[in-house]
Order: sequence, then C-alpha cells, then structure tokens
Amino acid sequence: MAPTGIQLCSDALFTGCIELSDRYNLCRHAHLLETKAQQLVAQEKYGCSGVEHLKRLGFLGPRTSLAHCVWLEDADIAILAETQSTVVHNPLSNLRLGSGIAPLLKYRQAGVNVAFGCDGSASNDSQDLLEAIKIGSILHNITDFDYRHWITPRQAVEMASLGGAIGLNRADELGTLTVGKKADLVLYDLTSLSLLPRTDPIGLLILGRPAQAVDSVWVDGQQVVANGEVTTIDVVQLKQELFERSQWQTSRHSQTMQAVEPRYRDVMGLA
Repeated sequence: MAPTGIQLCSDALFTGCIELSDRYNLCRHAHLLETKAQQLVAQEKYGCSGVEHLKRLGFLGPRTSLAHCVWLEDADIAILAETQSTVVHNPLSNLRLGSGIAPLLKYRQAGVNVAFGCDGSASNDSQDLLEAIKIGSILHNITDFDYRHWITPRQAVEMASLGGAIGLNRADELGTLTVGKKADLVLYDLTSLSLLPRTDPIGLLILGRPAQAVDSVWVDGQQVVANGEVTTIDVVQLKQELFERSQWQTSRHSQTMQAVEPRYRDVMGLA
C-alpha cells in the first residue's frame, strides 16, 4: 500500500491504506520529507513533523518503508528506530533535484534500517542501483570527518540486499545467499577490465564502476541473464522501439509547473 506522500494525500487515504495493509499483511510505502518545502508545509499543516504525524496515524512500523527522508530532525530519527521503519535512500534523485543530503550516518547510528533506491525515472535519469549505492555511500563522507563512521563497501552491500529485504518484510526469503531462501544472485566477471587490477572484489564492485561485467543473473531460480545477455526479452527490438517512440528534446516543462511554482517559492522564501 503506497500513498505517495503526506504532501499529496489525505489522512483518510493513509488510514484506508493502513486498514488494508493490516487486513492482508501488506507492506506500506510512502515518500517522506524529500524537500525542505515538504518539511515546512508539514509543520504548517499538522503542527508537528511529518514523521510524528505518520506515527499518530499508525502508518509506521516494521512493514513500512519510507523513500528519501532527507529533512528529518533527531526526534524523527528516534521515532523511525522505535517503530522499526525502513528508510530507502535515493541519493541520485535527491542530488538531481537539489533536495538535500539525507543524514544517513545518523540513521545507522540510531539503528534505523536503511536500503538503497534509484527513485523513479522522472526524477533520476539513471536506474543503475550500483551507481546509487556508490554515491549513497561516499556522499556521506563529507558529513562526518571521522572516517571510522563511514560506510564500508561490505556494509553498503548488506544495506542494499538485506536492508532492502527487511524493508519489504521478506528477510526470511530474500537478502542473503542462504539455504532455503530464494535463489536471487548476480555473478560478475572478475576478469572484466572494469574490475581489474585485482584488489578487494567487493570494494571494486561498490567503489569502482563495473561496466559490462555482469555474466549471469538468477531471479527466484530462473536465469534471466546468461553470458552477459538478457534471456527474457529481445533487447535489439526493445532498443529500436524505444528509439522510434521517442524524440530528441532539449527543454521539457511540466504542465503543472506554473500552478505549483508560486506556492513553492512562497514556502521557501524565494524572491
């Protein structure tokens, strides 16, 4: 159940989603406090933070994942840890849109479960999860000068895999290579030029830029990539169709921008 966010959805919609989620044991997801404007509007609308409001509604919990969470105060972080909610970190779209840098190290230190995401293609021109993991890891090195607090490549892999599975309430099925779990795995060709010369393979995977290095992929035991080639679709035909159904554009504007922009500039105190 995924109401977009408190800035776009009514309390009644959130309450209805909570009821359905509880009835059918479904996960909950929403975008939360991605921008400074959303933080200010939430305070104006509810008289409290957006996180506190969702807690009062009963939306937070172990089956809840929240995208972005850029503009949270320490009290909000404590609520997420207490309710065992998951933060889905979308560093590329947050940078792309100038939304800000989520306090990821604070989340980890508080015991909040964190996963990585790419966000939608409307707000991130790349859907490369490894790229999101790399940027989402090293971006926070500038927020804390104590390098002992920085995210290591192995911690990043765990956040992306097991952290994501926990956020989906499926950690008993996914997230680790464990007997009894679903066979979801990717094999990388460690002789690929982008992964040479040899050092730490996990470090190369996360901090490098693996290109054309995927050899095989299995999803729930079904092989979907073999010898570097996708087996489930005709990639050549897909490329041709995408090319024909699109056109080169240098300037694109949302039809609703003129209606929304004055309110945004007023909230943010922009001239």
